[in-house]
Amino acid sequence: MAGSGASRPEISDIAAFAVPEAGEELGAPTPEMAAEAALAPAPAPVRQDGAGTPDGFRRLWMPHRMAYIKGEGRPAGPGQNEGCPFCRIQSMSDADGLIVARGLAVYAVLNLYPYNSGHLMVCPYRHVPDYTDLNGAETAELAGFTKLAMTVLRDVSGAQGFNIGMNLGGVAGAGIAAHLHQHVVPRWGGDANFMPVIGQTKVLPQLLADTRELLARAWRGGR
Repeated sequence: MAGSGASRPEISDIAAFAVPEAGEELGAPTPEMAAEAALAPAPAPVRQDGAGTPDGFRRLWMPHRMAYIKGEGRPAGPGQNEGCPFCRIQSMSDADGLIVARGLAVYAVLNLYPYNSGHLMVCPYRHVPDYTDLNGAETAELAGFTKLAMTVLRDVSGAQGFNIGMNLGGVAGAGIAAHLHQHVVPRWGGDANFMPVIGQTKVLPQLLADTRELLARAWRGGR
């Protein structure tokens, strides 16, 4: 799976994040705004001339996914100074790098291509590829961050289960094999509905920046 800067793919429209308290989150619509939006006429579809036979399918066009398909931002090589996103985002602000929390030896960051909302990765600061490369302090803090990530995701979003693990090596599916990262993926009943199974599309109800802020605030309160 992928990294925060350039990762591999992987809540649904059924399992969403808990609704925040009134006034807590940005951009809460007023009743007047909601009424105006409900009465506004839908824009007329633009017909595209061309060749083809109509069928029973509707198309969900997602051109922004071309950045992932083309591998934009992927490291040029395995070295620390060859564009590793896990190294690069360490010097960014938490908001710009989607970093949820920083420890002494590891940090937690949102996956840029999440399987579900709240899909975190726990990474060492050091540029090492294998779990056996971690020293004692890194191993202990990585485990502690993983446990805290589970606690925060349960508190914030009511996660019912988790997929937790590492893909070590390209042959094992690691998108950025040169820098170790452990995935923490929250799961809900019904999150593998027809959209990802048939449509190869994940429906994410919350923007990454909003998810990061929500989790970071809860993380600070849980430490």
